[in-house]
Amino acid sequence: MRLLIIGTLEGHITAAGRIALARGAKVAHVDDVEAAMTALRAGQGADLLLIDVMLDVGQLVAQLAAERFFIPVVACGVGSDASAAVRAIKAGAKEYLPLPPDAELIAAVLEAVSQENNAILFHDPVMQATMRLAEQVAPSEASILITGESGTGKELLARHIHRKSKRARNKFVSVNCAAIPESLLESELFGHEKGAFTGAVARRIGKFEEASGGTLLLDEISEMDLRLQAKLLRAIQEREIDRVGGTAPVKVDIRILATSNRNLEEEVRKGNFREDLFFRLNVVNLRLPPLRDRPQDIEMLAAHFSKKYAAVNGLPSRGLSQAAMAKLKAHGWRGNVRELENTMHRAVLLASGNEIGPDAIMLGDQMPAETGRPTASAAQPGANGGENNGKSELVGLTVAEVERRLILDTLQHCLGNRTHAANILGISIRTLRNKLKQYSEGTGGPAPELEASAP
Repeated sequence: MRLLIIGTLEGHITAAGRIALARGAKVAHVDDVEAAMTALRAGQGADLLLIDVMLDVGQLVAQLAAERFFIPVVACGVGSDASAAVRAIKAGAKEYLPLPPDAELIAAVLEAVSQENNAILFHDPVMQATMRLAEQVAPSEASILITGESGTGKELLARHIHRKSKRARNKFVSVNCAAIPESLLESELFGHEKGAFTGAVARRIGKFEEASGGTLLLDEISEMDLRLQAKLLRAIQEREIDRVGGTAPVKVDIRILATSNRNLEEEVRKGNFREDLFFRLNVVNLRLPPLRDRPQDIEMLAAHFSKKYAAVNGLPSRGLSQAAMAKLKAHGWRGNVRELENTMHRAVLLASGNEIGPDAIMLGDQMPAETGRPTASAAQPGANGGENNGKSELVGLTVAEVERRLILDTLQHCLGNRTHAANILGISIRTLRNKLKQYSEGTGGPAPELEASAP
């Protein structure tokens, strides 16, 4: 993990940095907010920012958002100053850390805020075969295309490959091609010069330069526009890029990993993806199996997520009853491991007693009774001698209204994860993003928590 410390912290900088280093973080230090932004624009990169509460936390958070740096911020200050902590949190900091630094507290904050838990848990023979191949090709310099349904853990596998590669001591940089608008993705990848376009207030180093010497992950590459695919192909072939508004090419030394939840060969046939780029990326193909094809892993993963979210929410750790486990194993898991994780998070919150029972396992269209949405049993034709309530609710609605309800309900089911929702709906992430934009600009837009959810 890369930690950037901003400010003097009244002499505690050395101790805080030493503790973070001992916990495996790479630590850098700058004096103020502008120096931090300059370092980030120059491609230094950071996974977490630790800022002195005496500096302008709000200014830092605002500048990060304006320049599309999605990095969590933790404020810190001497003593337990409640008013300073409140100001920092209101300004956008994720946490407030009192100083002098406590080793265990810093370790807990680093883990909680960065959310870096890169362990891949598996036992099923199908997954074992995939991991053996990943271990075999990881030390090479070959480009690797990681494919699989949404929620199978493609980015997790990419990070694992980087850790096992010869570049492990250098940077791992990830860019989600589906989450960034087309108009900004070129600048995000290749960087830009000051004044290259409206809003380019300073030179910005792109992900290719930031990852030089290490590994660059192009996540959900199938969502990239054809025009930009041509520029990407040249960058991969020539190992050099052109910043937007630049006058000279810049050499880069990177290993490319890419992920897709689509069949890229089919996308090539449809004309949506360049064949030459596909062959350049597909030197090695690692296909992650869907969760339904690795049933032996369900129990292990369910237990892991149960313990994780009990700890996160300060709740007692409970085991799963046999009936609850049977319910999990019988499910189809269209959303794969991510759906299982979300399911277990809900189960931990809903469970009572000494174990997690089947009533706490909400699957598919099931939701707690308080939400007013139909459960799976209530939605069956003829349930309780009546008609299908789910269908009767749609009578009288326009097609557009039904589509809107389906999209928002699916997004809610996925806890706001747009990639997962788009996969379930059978549409691209770009189409989903456009639909949500239409809803937010019109009357009766989506709930705020859906608008703020991660892509």
